[in-house]
Amino acid sequence: MKLLFDLFPVILFFIAYKLGGSYPHEAGQLASTWLAWLVAGGGVTEAQAPILLATAVAIIASLVQVGWLLARGRRVEPMLWVSLGVIVVFGGATIWLNDETFIKWKPSILYLLFAGSLAAGRLFWNRNFVRTLLGQQIELPDPVWERLLWVWSGFFALLAAANLFVAYRYSTDTWVNFKLFGLMGLTLVFVIGIGFWLSRHVKEAPDA
Repeated sequence: MKLLFDLFPVILFFIAYKLGGSYPHEAGQLASTWLAWLVAGGGVTEAQAPILLATAVAIIASLVQVGWLLARGRRVEPMLWVSLGVIVVFGGATIWLNDETFIKWKPSILYLLFAGSLAAGRLFWNRNFVRTLLGQQIELPDPVWERLLWVWSGFFALLAAANLFVAYRYSTDTWVNFKLFGLMGLTLVFVIGIGFWLSRHVKEAPDA
């Protein structure tokens, strides 16, 4: 359930883009009615409408996501605040400048912030943020926590590079598919692999 909640803006972005591509005339009219005043120059073509509408939907979904947690008195995780800030800034730039480059950069910027935060926390403040997040759930030897942090940091950097590679080498349609299924698939495989790796070390913790 939490996974679906976390992916809520990404899934709606995908759906909005696909619907816009399937119904270009209606998407063009909708974008012209609701987004033209936000776009520099004021013009939105049918070809531009799907990505602009999808971006607007993702921004709104992210705001609703955080607002729902706040309204229920729930804690909003730092990663969610960061994600909201990045989508508002880069998504807003895409709509305002009518340039899909910014929304394509958004996942890479987010992943680089995650990778950089993990690395900076360890190098400059001697803190292992992965251990901070997971330390109450599992017990691991200190060297394993250290490796786990750098593996996660490297994986986030790899995702950032993969997103840019697809964004610049392939069509927007391909990138939208990769954004949902490719990045999510890579993350799922990675998490499963990490789970198997950690299972070999959890029992070592009491003796560490």
